[in-house]
Amino acid sequence: MQDFRSYAGGQGQEEGASPGSEAIAALLGGKGEGEVLRALYKEAEAARRAGKLTDAELDNFCAAVAPMLGDGARKKLEQVVGRLKKI
Repeated sequence: MQDFRSYAGGQGQEEGASPGSEAIAALLGGKGEGEVLRALYKEAEAARRAGKLTDAELDNFCAAVAPMLGDGARKKLEQVVGRLKKI
């Protein structure tokens, strides 16, 4: 994933796959949760500071990813999105 705008679900996926699951799998690439979250936050923070990531885009990303997460990870995602919106 090069940026949040390139995140697109539904293209070239197996039937029944979650939207964006291929993009998420490519992003994870065997990385641990902490490493993935740091990479996402770093990328999103840079995009926010450059004015290239809106609140609506953050909400859309969160809405697409949240169903694939457990309760704990979903809460972490919501916290991260909240921090990003303050930038």
